[in-house]
Amino acid sequence: MPSPDSRDKPPSKLQLPMSCDPPVPGNPAKQLVWIVFGSTGHMGRSLVRSCLNHGDLVVAVGRVFENTLASMQNWHDNCLGLLCDVRARESVEEVISTSLSHFGRIDVIANCSGYGVIGACEDQDEHEVRNQFETNFMGTLHIIQLSLPYFREQGAGRYLIFSSTSGALGVPGLGPYCATKYAVEGLIEAMLYEIDSFNIKATLVEPGLVRRDEPDWASSPLPTWGHFLIKPASEPYSQATSPALHAKRMVQWLGDKQPTSAVKCAELVWQLGHCSYPPLRLLLGSYAIESIRDRLRSIIEELEDWKHLHFPVAPDANLNEDKDEDNEDGRMDTTS
Repeated sequence: MPSPDSRDKPPSKLQLPMSCDPPVPGNPAKQLVWIVFGSTGHMGRSLVRSCLNHGDLVVAVGRVFENTLASMQNWHDNCLGLLCDVRARESVEEVISTSLSHFGRIDVIANCSGYGVIGACEDQDEHEVRNQFETNFMGTLHIIQLSLPYFREQGAGRYLIFSSTSGALGVPGLGPYCATKYAVEGLIEAMLYEIDSFNIKATLVEPGLVRRDEPDWASSPLPTWGHFLIKPASEPYSQATSPALHAKRMVQWLGDKQPTSAVKCAELVWQLGHCSYPPLRLLLGSYAIESIRDRLRSIIEELEDWKHLHFPVAPDANLNEDKDEDNEDGRMDTTS
């Protein structure tokens, strides 16, 4: 735990809660070895840079279909550049094996390799839907299944799985993508109970509307749509106000003016890799907080609206239903 002196100091603006036991001046961080899958993407770039700036060792893993091995080299003296297709187990296995051979150990694995297709559910074909699941869900599963034996033998390990606000609420125009993120969230939440006794931790990182604000974005830009592809809308969904175009309108409207900083997010995720008591979920940015909180409120309100069907009716309730519709204990009969 942090020393009393460090606890007396007010936390900096970019610091995880002290209950997590994050690295602070009185509790310095040890050098860790990271594997960052999807390190050439939006958040991946910033996370790799943050880890290297703090003196950690990093395996930066690019995507085979958009990067070359040459482009992954010479990033930093403490950085090993590799390529991977997370959809293929053997490709993931090669990354893990090479990382262990090069650095001798692995401490943190971050998966930023997801992608999505913007378009109506009806418009996305089987290939597009399956490929999103193969990348986002099966890719995550491959990474976990192939690294868990090593972490168990080591007696420690950390997974930082990048999910999304789309893993907590349905976004029109991102149906299949949301489905993959919901699946990832269920996987990690269930797995958390299975691996805790091995001193292995896992956190779902849920960023929302993160802008690209690294100093070199202008000279090394990412595509306008980031890790999303656009599916042309069919006639029923092509109206300017169609809900199916919501996700596309949001990206076009925001441009590079998203309210949350990628640089600041990466700093918090680096701390997350070093803290002793990580949360199950780390929400990043005001949009993530507000949108997910509103979603949870609506779920609670809906439960409250319908709970009278399954719980005893309050003694002073004034109901107009016929007596024969009520059970003897006051519950509404939902089985007949």
